[in-house]
Amino acid sequence: MTVRATDILKAIQKLNPAEKHRLREYLIDALTASSSTGTVLQEISERKNKNGYHCPDCESEHIVRFGKYSTIVGGEEVKKQRYRCKACKKTFTDLTYSALYRTRRLNQWMKFIECMIEGYSLRKSAELIGNVTHVTLFYWRHKLLSSLKQLEISNFQGIVEMDETYFLYSEKGQRKIKDRKPRKRGGSAKKRGISNEQVCVLVARDREKMTFSQVLGMGRLTKEQLDKAIGHKLSSENILCTDSWRAFKTYAAEKGMKIYQFKSDGKVRTKGLYHIQNVNNYHRRLKGWMQRFNGVATKYLNNYLVWFQVLESIQHQRNEVTMNDLIIRGNLIQNLETYDTLRLTKFTI
Repeated sequence: MTVRATDILKAIQKLNPAEKHRLREYLIDALTASSSTGTVLQEISERKNKNGYHCPDCESEHIVRFGKYSTIVGGEEVKKQRYRCKACKKTFTDLTYSALYRTRRLNQWMKFIECMIEGYSLRKSAELIGNVTHVTLFYWRHKLLSSLKQLEISNFQGIVEMDETYFLYSEKGQRKIKDRKPRKRGGSAKKRGISNEQVCVLVARDREKMTFSQVLGMGRLTKEQLDKAIGHKLSSENILCTDSWRAFKTYAAEKGMKIYQFKSDGKVRTKGLYHIQNVNNYHRRLKGWMQRFNGVATKYLNNYLVWFQVLESIQHQRNEVTMNDLIIRGNLIQNLETYDTLRLTKFTI
């Protein structure tokens, strides 16, 4: 007897909410268990080397196996492959120059990913994970986020909503602050309105929920900043929906794009299908989520923006599928950051 997919979907629709929830949990567990890779490390290895092995230092393809090393996965010791480059003679593993580089206990990382999805502080995360300090978790957090930040988004489709939001410039964590007194828990700007004391963050979002969020500069947004940041993701086929700031109108005119603009007074919220309510709601959720950190150092703000963007894409779901996918995606990109480079980095545009 052949069961059609449509019959299965109809049967699922007849389930009550509790039964649907149990089915969902079962499918998540089944999909995870049936993965051909078996472990996160195997998945990273397969995806990274699907087009052949390359030396992370000299890019040579002349690679040979060079023994194995031990790591802890799920509380058990697992042997993983080490490689050697015949050109530069250096050895490496599947995790060399990744977020997990020189990490021996993957199970602690998985617990940390749970804490990141929940948005816990570093100190609370350290208490929950155990045997690791909040300083180490600071390094883990920003190393993973600096990798995820490098992931490219697809081009925008159809209607694209754009609006800028602002965060007060912060040097949180800096021991010696020049030109002003330190502020407690974020503080407030000396000047009213938008000024060079504030950091401009652009958020762009199409109706398929493809989202871009990034720091563009200090003070008001310019069309040059807009074009540099997001111009390559737009085309004349896109229709822009923005606030009334003139930089958007000038940019659209130069690119031959149709644009609908809405004033901040909120008297006219929609024009048929066109509005900026999706991006404004995103701003509201972002600002609400950021409050838990009592101010964020501006030099790390892009990392927090990508963190929230990832949480939105997985709908803040903390399960094995989303956690595995997050750690896999974050380790497919080369990452040369160290604790010192992260700590000593400066805010630049």
